[in-house]
Amino acid sequence: MSERSGIFAGQDPFEIVKRWLDEAELSEPNDPNAIALSTVDSTGMPNARMVLLKDIAPDGFTFYTNFESAKAQELEYGGKAAFVMHWKSLRRQVRVRGHVSKLDGPEADAYYASRSLKSRLGAWASRQSQPLGSRAELMAEVARQTARHGTNPPRPPFWGGFKITPVEIEFWADGAFRLHDRICWRKAPSETGWTILRLSP
Repeated sequence: MSERSGIFAGQDPFEIVKRWLDEAELSEPNDPNAIALSTVDSTGMPNARMVLLKDIAPDGFTFYTNFESAKAQELEYGGKAAFVMHWKSLRRQVRVRGHVSKLDGPEADAYYASRSLKSRLGAWASRQSQPLGSRAELMAEVARQTARHGTNPPRPPFWGGFKITPVEIEFWADGAFRLHDRICWRKAPSETGWTILRLSP
C-alpha cells in the first residue's frame, strides 16, 4: 500500500499506535490506554475484559495482572491473544492479534515499584478471579498484608506482565456514510517485515 499520509503516516505501526494514544490522552475523559483483551480457555470458550495497556515497545504491547487470574491462565494455555483499543472521542480504533510471552523479571519489578502503595498492597491482597465472601473480607486481607509488608512491599511472585507480540495490527478511522478507513499491517510467521493492506470497510 502506497498511502503514508495523514493519520496513518509512518513506517512503524507501533509508532502510529503511540501517536494515536498521545492524541487520545487529550480528548478521552478516562483511561485512554484501556484495551478490551480477548482470550480463549481450555475448552475453547472465549473471554474478554478491559485492562490497561502499560507499555508500547518496538516489538509488542505490555499489560500487568495477577498470574493466578482467569485471564493469565487463559493466556498461558493458549499462548495467543487479541485486543481492541477504541477512542470514541476520536472515532478511531486499533485491533491487535499476536503471541503472548510472560514478564516476571526486572521489567515487572520496575513497573510494580512505580505503582501507588495501596495498589501494590492490593496486588498482595486480591486472589483475582477467585470467589470472595464479602468486601469486608477483602479489606481485612488488605490490612493483614499492610501489617506484613509495610510501606515497601516486594512484587508478589504471582503478579507480573504479559507482552503481546503482534502478527497483525489494524488501524480503523471513522468515515462518512460508513465508508471507514481500515489499514492493516500483517506479518507471516516466516517474515520479518510487514505487509500493509487497505481493507474494505
